[in-house]
Amino acid sequence: MLRAVAEMGFEQSTPIQSGAIPPALRGDDVIGQAHTGSGKTAAFGIPILERLRAEDGAVQALILCPTRELAVQVHEEITELAAHRGLRSLAVYGGDSMGRQLDELRRGPQIVVATPGRLRDHLQRRSISLRGVRIAVLDEADRMLDMGFAPDVEAILRECPGERQTLLFSATMPEWVRRIAGRHMHDPVTVEVSTRPEIAEGVRQLYVRTDWQDKVSTLARILDQPEVTMALIFVETKRTADILQVQLERRGYPVGLLHGDLSQKDRDSAMRRFGDVHGRLLIATNVAARGLDIDDISHVINFDVPSTPDEYLHRVGRTARAGKSGVAVTLITPAEILKLRDVERHARTRIEEASLERDFPLPAVSSTA
Repeated sequence: MLRAVAEMGFEQSTPIQSGAIPPALRGDDVIGQAHTGSGKTAAFGIPILERLRAEDGAVQALILCPTRELAVQVHEEITELAAHRGLRSLAVYGGDSMGRQLDELRRGPQIVVATPGRLRDHLQRRSISLRGVRIAVLDEADRMLDMGFAPDVEAILRECPGERQTLLFSATMPEWVRRIAGRHMHDPVTVEVSTRPEIAEGVRQLYVRTDWQDKVSTLARILDQPEVTMALIFVETKRTADILQVQLERRGYPVGLLHGDLSQKDRDSAMRRFGDVHGRLLIATNVAARGLDIDDISHVINFDVPSTPDEYLHRVGRTARAGKSGVAVTLITPAEILKLRDVERHARTRIEEASLERDFPLPAVSSTA
């Protein structure tokens, strides 16, 4: 395990890892309250891999995630951690080939990372059994409540053995999450790192005033800056995302798109392009605000002012990860300044005003004599 951790580039544990790993290794149930990007996957992944054995059979650990993107990312990180353990992980989520998942399940993975809806489909088909689950993990439990998965999660946990270890991670603790803990956990150890997302020290927070008709031009001016190496552009609605993609592509910017109406194939393609050197721009609705785990995002740009302070915090948390620096820019129209001040006040942060001329100057044009 130490070898795999070293190969992944980890040098020291995060607070949630330091707090959650020791009791989880002892076999205790754990409630971890920490925001996205705090290292939760390793906090439950390392104990899982230390406590399972390949020879003990299939589906010994179940990890429930609210979104397909998060399920894929957790599966990939678990696979890296398990590189020298002989344990296999499988991601099970809607939009992916049911046939492929059935084939992989027949091979007997020890760890299944799943979204609740697709897992319920497999349970109804009897293509998966949870009778051998020794460890169940609820990742981003509050997000599962927001997305309407509460009944599915309850039903899935009832399919697992009563004598199991349960690890629950959540950024906030709404009443349903507390009820889950009371009904399905045994004397859990609570590890509270932060009750709300924290803005990393390396983030420079800016806002730029613009008019509606100039908003796309202002965005393009920012994207033209040489330091914008990888930008995540947030919008409030799927319609705005579709329109903005067309507008930017007409201006020559290769930009991906991520929102809930896309097929899984299109979402996977957008994520692959985002990681490619030729496609470093991605437009996203809030479906990507939590669970998107990429360390190299240089800029988060709020094309629309977030509707709540928590949305702002989760969006800004996509940059300045793993000790790096980053910039968060919010575009505001005259009517939105009070909305921005409300975000500042409730998020307990300060966003400084920037100007295009001073902070985002036009690129120099070379001339020849």
